[in-house]
This record gives sequence, structure tokens and C-alpha cells, in this order.
Amino acid sequence: MASSSQQTPLGTPLPEATLTDPAGTATSVHDLAGDGPVLVAFLANHCPYVQHIEARFGAVTAELAVQGLTVIGVSSNDATTHPQDGFAGMAEQAQRAGFTFAYLRDEDQSFARAVGAACTPDLFLFDRDHRLAYRGAFDAATPGNDVLVTGDELRAAAEAVLAGAPAPAEQRPAMGCSIKWSAGNAPT
Repeated sequence: MASSSQQTPLGTPLPEATLTDPAGTATSVHDLAGDGPVLVAFLANHCPYVQHIEARFGAVTAELAVQGLTVIGVSSNDATTHPQDGFAGMAEQAQRAGFTFAYLRDEDQSFARAVGAACTPDLFLFDRDHRLAYRGAFDAATPGNDVLVTGDELRAAAEAVLAGAPAPAEQRPAMGCSIKWSAGNAPT
């Protein structure tokens, strides 16, 4: 069942969190983010909405990284109920999709709750001051709607933020699979 992203207020600061990489190393989101714009992308290996865009997402984010955008992929799904979204599935997805960014686990799902993530894919673009500038869709493509996967909505927002300008005012919520919350972890 499709779910839409929440509308986390623009200007919200990037929350601090420590996430885990596939090697088991704890990594600070703020350390990874550095001092420039950062895209936090909530992804899931099992989700058909993510699978639909993942190859193009990998290519677009690689192009934007060359321009100075840091990209952090996050898997927050409960890996007990969705084991394909655990470390092995994440590594398989990163290889398949050509992800060149850090792809980390949010084991306790606290980072997803702090950011306001609701679905996969759910994209949060923070400016140089690590304030939320864009939250929403990669583009208008979804499985079965016959719209070409381009990444145009994310690209427009990221290129504006990289240039020091505001992201476009019109921001369409992301749509995808709901985050698979562990018992007692769902946001209220």
C-alpha cells in the first residue's frame, strides 16, 4: 500500500544520529554531512517504488556529488520483519543500483522519526547550514504510471541549494512504501 511523506517543516535542522555501516562501524550523520549541503534518502531494498527509481537515483546522486552534494542513504525498516532491508540486502541493492554514497542502517529507527520520514523513497535535502530546504519526491515516476524516471524534482532542488539559492517553493510529497516500524516505534 502506498504512503506519502509527511511535511516536515522547511528550516528544520538536520538531527544528530549515529548510524551503522555494513561493516558494523558507527558513523555520525553530522560527520558524514560535513559543511555543505546534504541529501538524506530513506530507501528500502524490498520496496517497488525504490526499485523503480534506484538506478537513475544512483546516477543522479553521483552527478550531484561531483557538484558538492553529500548523499546519505538510510535504511530504517525493521529488518526482523523485512530481512531484505538489512545489511545484506542493502549491499546487494547498492551494487545493483550503482550507489556511490554511504548507505547506513537506522537500527532503532530514531533517525527516521527525528527527520519525519514516512515512506521509501523519502528525500530530505538540507542546505549548507544543515536546515531542511526540500522534502519530497525524486520525480513524478511511480511503478505503473508510465512517467519516465528523470530525477528532475530532486535535481532542481539540489542544484538550487548547491548554488546558494532556495529550493523550488512547490514541493510534492514523496510516495512509496510505508516505513516498516518495529513494534512500539511508529511515530505518533
